[in-house]
Amino acid sequence: MRTNRHRRLLVRNATIAAAIAALGILLGVPARAYEFQNMNANAYGQVELVMPSGNIGCIYTPAGGTPFYSTMDGQAEIQCDRVEPAYIRGVLGASGPGVIVKDVGDPSCCGGSQKFQYDRVVQLGPFQCLSTRKGLTCARQDGSGFFLSRAVVEAR
Repeated sequence: MRTNRHRRLLVRNATIAAAIAALGILLGVPARAYEFQNMNANAYGQVELVMPSGNIGCIYTPAGGTPFYSTMDGQAEIQCDRVEPAYIRGVLGASGPGVIVKDVGDPSCCGGSQKFQYDRVVQLGPFQCLSTRKGLTCARQDGSGFFLSRAVVEAR
């Protein structure tokens, strides 16, 4: 029993390490070790976070949505808003490419109380997000995602 648990733990840790490395390679981030940061979900399973600058904030919604919000396809979704220099939103669902929305009808950034520290990675359902001083990258394992910073906005 203990051997199986140990083996599962090793496989899980190796999978996480490989996912971080793949995310870095896909996003052109130089190889380095980033620490994971845990985020707390609210009663509906949503996670809100904000970058230390206060200029970018995100909300993750799990598959099935909430009593107040349904994602486009009923699957998990992450939305991140950048306030300056112009308000935009990056959206990534469980499938398809990342999308940049330039005409945001419901600007509501950045009230999250959980700070997403620089040089950290957070796992939110099928998404991994990387916070650096250069900006925020959120992607799925297949490489689809988006990058937001004051200078660059890019969907993949």
